[in-house]
Amino acid sequence: MKKILREISEMAIKLGEFSFTTEQTETKWLGDQPATPAEIQEAETRLGVMLPVDYKEFLLITNGFTTPNENVDPSFSKISDVAFLKDVDPQLIEIWTENVELLEGAIKLARSIVIGGLTEEQYFLLIPPVIENADWEYWKFASWIPGEHPYQGLENYFINLLDFLKSA
Repeated sequence: MKKILREISEMAIKLGEFSFTTEQTETKWLGDQPATPAEIQEAETRLGVMLPVDYKEFLLITNGFTTPNENVDPSFSKISDVAFLKDVDPQLIEIWTENVELLEGAIKLARSIVIGGLTEEQYFLLIPPVIENADWEYWKFASWIPGEHPYQGLENYFINLLDFLKSA
């Protein structure tokens, strides 16, 4: 995953279509310092879940990652800022709960954890499995997307982001 994140960083900075800090431009890296295992453990305790392996691997590479295109994709938050969507945006869940056709999605939203887009127009969500040892779900979610946009995991999301940058 580190190679993909490095490619995203270098390509986004090379394109010059988005604004980045001087440090990001000089280092050609949109990430932050890695999280420590203790920070990850603290978040798991605070959230009451064991986070998925690929997300923990991401955090050990970078504890946060700036989006290369803020109008389309979310920036990933530091592990200390990660929270349940119900605590971040309860109104969103309420709106979805009121519509019977959206009830299954609303139930997932109520359990979801926001790992990206906390102050942006779109979220990146992790949805814990209901059944032990089942797979986590990964969603990009925004009011301008009709429903959720699922991914097979974080690496799949970042590969899609890299492909988007290559086509820009």
